[in-house]
Amino acid sequence: MQDPMTRATSTDSAAARLAEVRARIADAAREVGRDPSEVHLVAVSKTFGAEAIIPVIEAGQRIFGENRVQEAQGKWPALKERWPDIELHLIGPLQSNKARDAVKLFDVIQTIDRPKIARVVSREISEIGRSPRLLVQVNTGEEPNKAGIAPTEAVDFTRYCQDELGLHIEGLMCIPPIDEEPAIHFAFLAKLADQCGVSRLSMGMSADYETAVEFGATWVRVGSAIFGPREKG
Repeated sequence: MQDPMTRATSTDSAAARLAEVRARIADAAREVGRDPSEVHLVAVSKTFGAEAIIPVIEAGQRIFGENRVQEAQGKWPALKERWPDIELHLIGPLQSNKARDAVKLFDVIQTIDRPKIARVVSREISEIGRSPRLLVQVNTGEEPNKAGIAPTEAVDFTRYCQDELGLHIEGLMCIPPIDEEPAIHFAFLAKLADQCGVSRLSMGMSADYETAVEFGATWVRVGSAIFGPREKG
């Protein structure tokens, strides 16, 4: 059993870190003349269990992100039953055999990235009768081992999802290459969103979310700056 004093310290730290991230988001927005309420924080809780997540919920956070459908299934149904106003985002690659489970559990799927997965998600939405909000993931760095539609295909793919499959695509998401200046990719994604006719931008993580706010992010995905470092292995 965890020592109550240890738990209290952990809880206080999580709440303090959450408050710090929120304040920095608001400051970054104001610096470029944006309303801070336009920017929504997605607390990335992948690899963390309910004992780490609950203090963040109790501190007022309601939007969370997970990378894997199976991991999310193990912890979020009970948490969402207790806090029904939670909004859960899938921010990791979606496999077609997990699409039904994803449509049932997640409120937002940020990683529609290829025609096959778009078709499967469209079918599952039709069969289940539940419609998560959707974003197209763009591989802005055109990295061969990273998920996401190629930038040159983003406009046509978004239109295909909307016009042929009847999916309501709200915006775009990207993860810049770790060895490149993220601002370039954020500016590029914002330009692509204009071309696609969508308004939501999911970009920025713990190391660069303030820069993402500067370039128009409406969702920033922050994990370790809130929950602390993840265990390796």
